[in-house]
Amino acid sequence: MMQERCPPEFLVALRHRRRIRVVTGAGISAESGIPTFRKAQTGLWARFRPEELAAPAAFHANPRLVWAWYEWRRGLVAAARPNAGRRALVRLQGLVPACTVITQNVDGLHHDAGTRDVIELHGSIRRNKCSAAGHPAAAWGALPAGAGA
Repeated sequence: MMQERCPPEFLVALRHRRRIRVVTGAGISAESGIPTFRKAQTGLWARFRPEELAAPAAFHANPRLVWAWYEWRRGLVAAARPNAGRRALVRLQGLVPACTVITQNVDGLHHDAGTRDVIELHGSIRRNKCSAAGHPAAAWGALPAGAGA
C-alpha cells in the first residue's frame, strides 16, 4: 500500500490538495534501464557528441547516422518497462483530483504505466515527423499517402 511507503507529512499535505504537479527527469527513466545523457562515465554524451547527433544541423549533415542513432534509442525504450516510481505516480493520480506529470523524458513510459495527464516537454521518441514537410513518418524515408508528390 502507498501509505506504508509515504512519509506521514506528505499524506497530510496531499489530503488538502486538489491540484498538484509532478516533474520528472532522467532518474525515473534510468530506473527502467534507459541510459541518461549526462552521467559522466556512462551517459550518452560520454560516448557521443550531441552536436553530431541531436541537433538539426547534425541531421542535415548526416541524416542516416542520426536516424540510426534514434532507432538504437527507440530499441532501448521499446525494451524498457515502467518502474515502481511511475506506478506510484499513477496511484497518486487516483488520490488527487488533478495531478499532472510534467516530464523531460521522451520514452513514453509514463503513458505505459497508465498516467493520465502527462506533459512531455521534449516530445516523444515514439513519434516522428518529416523535418521538411512536418508530416508524421513511421520509418526512415516513409511518407504518408499523397505527401511528396
